[in-house]
Amino acid sequence: MNNSVGNTARLLGAGLRALLVLTVICGVIYPLAVTGIAQALFNDKADGSEIKDKSGQVVGSSLIGQSYNLPKQNPDDTEEAAKPDLKWFQPRPSNGLGSNSVNTRYSLILSGATNRSADNGAVNGLCTAGAEQGTLCAQVVAAKDAVVTDNSTAAHTVEPEDVPADAVTSSGSGLDPHISPEYAKLQVHRVAERNGLDVEQVEKLVADHTTGRTLGFMGEPRVNVPELNTALRALTRG
Repeated sequence: MNNSVGNTARLLGAGLRALLVLTVICGVIYPLAVTGIAQALFNDKADGSEIKDKSGQVVGSSLIGQSYNLPKQNPDDTEEAAKPDLKWFQPRPSNGLGSNSVNTRYSLILSGATNRSADNGAVNGLCTAGAEQGTLCAQVVAAKDAVVTDNSTAAHTVEPEDVPADAVTSSGSGLDPHISPEYAKLQVHRVAERNGLDVEQVEKLVADHTTGRTLGFMGEPRVNVPELNTALRALTRG
């Protein structure tokens, strides 16, 4: 009986010592070491890849997209009913983006793709204006019409064939902060007109914020919309 109690006590003691040691190593030393290394070598990424304006205020993250919409006329309106603020470069279509408009308000709604097939709502294999409402084709057709209308100015007309795919389709996560250089360039004339800037100024802004393929061969060239709009804000406000 005494041996049994003694063995149990020794096992409990060994278990408690192991718990204490592992707690210190895994719960204290390891997190502190990883945090210290991350802060020392990758400070910006470790802090969430924050985007700051010229005053130093955090306005977003370069990893997560934002929408740039006009304030809601009715608080009960859905995000889908919000109209884009055409002073700013617009991101890819997505119901997963929070609303920012380059201010301090940002609320994440959801993340995810539509999971609809490419021919969802197609008529005779084509996406046309006759697509059934609520289908992917209907959304793409409506988005394309809006892109043409919104980005055509008195001095520049956008043709339907100029609209790139990322202007009318969402990303897989719905939170992609990037657009193609083609979509960014398509918006240049509208952004210049709305902000009273020269087209050349806005074109340079886009060029300065265009990133090439990763390591020169992975992915596609891209433009980070939150970063681009933060730079645009600094330009318009001097």
